[in-house]
Amino acid sequence: MDLSTLLSESQALTAHLAPTDIPSIHLGLEQIEAQSRRLVSRQAAAPGDTGKASYLLAQAQVDTGTLANNIAALNTATTFAPLQPLHDTDVAGFLRHAHEQSIISTIEEGRRETLLEFKRVLDERVRRDWDARKRRIFEELGERTTLLSLEDRKRTIGQGTARSREGEIDKLQARMMAYDSTISSLNTSRLAGVAYPLLRNLMEQTNPASMTHQTYQFLASIVNEFPGLPSAEHLAAQVPGSSSAERKYSRAYLGDPNSAGAANLRTQITEGAQRSLEAQYWDVITRTIAARPQQAALGGDPSVAAHVKAYLNVKFYSQGSWEERLELIAGQPLWAKLFYLIRTGHIEECLQEALAHEKAIMVKERNFITYLKSWISSATRKLPRSERNLLQAAYNSHILHSPTTDPFKLALFKIIGKLDPARRAVPLVTATTEDWLWFQLAMLDEEENGGLRSLSEVLLGYGERHFEGATKGKKGMWARVLLICGQFERAVAALYENPDLQVDAVHFAIALAYYGLLRVPSKAESSDVDILSTTSSGQPALNFALLISRYIRQFIRIEPQVALQYVYCICLSSDQGPIGKEQVEIAWELTRRVILMAEAGGGWVDLVGGYRADGSRFTGVIERDLKLLKLDSSPDDFAEHILKRAARQSEREKRINEAIRLYHLAGEHETVVECLARALGDQISVPVGGGDDGEELANTAKEVLSHYERTNRASGKARDAVVKLVRIRDARVAKEHGIPDKALELMETTGIFPTENDNSLINKKAQQLRDYDEVIVRNLQIFLPLQMDILVELRNRRRASMDATAQHAIKNLVDKALALQKFATNIKYSMSPDVHTYLSRSVVDLMN
Repeated sequence: MDLSTLLSESQALTAHLAPTDIPSIHLGLEQIEAQSRRLVSRQAAAPGDTGKASYLLAQAQVDTGTLANNIAALNTATTFAPLQPLHDTDVAGFLRHAHEQSIISTIEEGRRETLLEFKRVLDERVRRDWDARKRRIFEELGERTTLLSLEDRKRTIGQGTARSREGEIDKLQARMMAYDSTISSLNTSRLAGVAYPLLRNLMEQTNPASMTHQTYQFLASIVNEFPGLPSAEHLAAQVPGSSSAERKYSRAYLGDPNSAGAANLRTQITEGAQRSLEAQYWDVITRTIAARPQQAALGGDPSVAAHVKAYLNVKFYSQGSWEERLELIAGQPLWAKLFYLIRTGHIEECLQEALAHEKAIMVKERNFITYLKSWISSATRKLPRSERNLLQAAYNSHILHSPTTDPFKLALFKIIGKLDPARRAVPLVTATTEDWLWFQLAMLDEEENGGLRSLSEVLLGYGERHFEGATKGKKGMWARVLLICGQFERAVAALYENPDLQVDAVHFAIALAYYGLLRVPSKAESSDVDILSTTSSGQPALNFALLISRYIRQFIRIEPQVALQYVYCICLSSDQGPIGKEQVEIAWELTRRVILMAEAGGGWVDLVGGYRADGSRFTGVIERDLKLLKLDSSPDDFAEHILKRAARQSEREKRINEAIRLYHLAGEHETVVECLARALGDQISVPVGGGDDGEELANTAKEVLSHYERTNRASGKARDAVVKLVRIRDARVAKEHGIPDKALELMETTGIFPTENDNSLINKKAQQLRDYDEVIVRNLQIFLPLQMDILVELRNRRRASMDATAQHAIKNLVDKALALQKFATNIKYSMSPDVHTYLSRSVVDLMN
């Protein structure tokens, strides 16, 4: 076929597509280009704004001419061309160029994906940090509370939209109350010096199917609480001081991390977490068999090996065949069976099962039984170096890289020899998070590869998202992971980040502090917002005191005694040297806060004690628990660190009645009357005697004066000042109630003012002011106008009657007013000129 025939056939292919109303174009490429250029040349020129644009850009140091030339000279055709020209026959050069372009494309794609991932993670972290900080700010401002107030609860009754929320709060409150009783029992045991199964009792307050209950089990296994600890009902029978678990691990945990004690503790944490994971998986096996009994085909054999075989039937046997990756020995997946016996903690049963099939196993792996026996007989679950080298050789030669290797056989070799720990996952074996964690713990060796600390770094690198993600049912899993690897402070902080688990986070922290597994920061390293911080040595620390203070704030007013039980727990960290001393001081400060808040609620007497009607003293809750607050070294510690400081704080907050009672309990009788004098002096200028507060203060002052007169205490200027101030207050109240005669009588009984217009008497009264308390002198500019107002009011009442008796009474009033004016003139203490002016005008009014 020639070219002309091809041309005609190709034209015929598109002949039916050509529309009849549009003429065909019969032009060559050169002609089409020429026509296009002519069309462009006919277009109108663009507006002459080029000069203006260049001028504006030039002001911004932009050279438009140079940029235009560079753009015109830019040749994009060679952007992806090789730097060196390639000949058509240069295959090696072409491949090299293609390889380089692939690398560049991969780098660019990785850079773009990294940038997008960074932005996503940054946005998520900013959002989470903002939500956390907003929540903490609300907590600090007191706007967010876990429990509804009584008023809120009353408002929600009968409202359908609030019933579900109220139900949730009732459940939370019930759980908090159950926890409260456990903490109270803990402190009772601490006072008695006996061990207390804290975690066991905390578990009893949670749902057995919940993540919280399981996490308590993990911690109980780590600290070995279950063995040897009596139940709560047998605590009373223990001998004081026997087998106390308080701060049992503090020296190893808080000391040198490279010491033998710290290494032993990390080993204990590893073994305890393993035991808990094994018990948990055995529960999974029994529940799986119970859920699918026909497929499990357990039969009448109650042995552990039979249960594992039944579980394998459910998991790997389907439609008459086993999972293809499993290697069958003696007609069963023996490697998987041996693995799950170890996985559930039945080591001896594993050896028995292996010995029962010894001949079959030796056909596949001649020395496996020897390795298994040696591993089981070792207390540290380690093979001797010679056997491990042989196991390593077999592992490398025909197990690791063989595509047909049973994954459970691979896992068994790795666990027994602790081989290749960096290869952390095995197909089928590490299918779940718990399986994966157990596998990592089973291969740990504190003497090699960093042990538990190295695993912690790996897990922290994975982060919360890797273990929890967006799955609602896995909330709390990250905290459990941190707990397993010994990151106790971070575990509590992770729990606290979840609003539904904050109550549990507080009690986890108490349990950790009780066993000495909680590191607290110094004041310099702690924050008032974040509970988790890092010490100068790079170790995590939990602000335990801040956690407790936030928790008790919800019920500190209505349940101050319960709040105190939690405050006592802060002193568990008192053995941390200077930091421990700071914790004790924080506990004292919180104790004072509880007392002050209880004063407002009226329950403070139960806390600090008081005096009976017969004058005898009775103790409060705090005095009975001084040992828990580290205040039992001296009889004066309670008064010095708690009562006196709480009294001073009450006085600063103008809660005078509470301050006086606290000073009185502390035995500061002189301070009581001084405080009374200052308070009465401050209230003397308030209308109606200060209202109810003033009345209560006056009654308190009278009671104190009566008591101190009987016991002959606190005699001196301050007590005399209180007597005078009480009378002046009563006089002011009498005047405001329209009884000026009584008011004048009370004012004159104070002995401060002259009652006769006698210059010598007036001078004597002025000189006596030097012997009065400062509060009397400071308030003279209030007392003098008050006395003058009483005289004026009496003068106005007697003016209506002009008989001889009235005239004589008026003359006496005028003499007293003149004496008062002269007294004010003779006072050497500075007074406002307005006072002198007022007194002078009042005298003029009296004389007219």
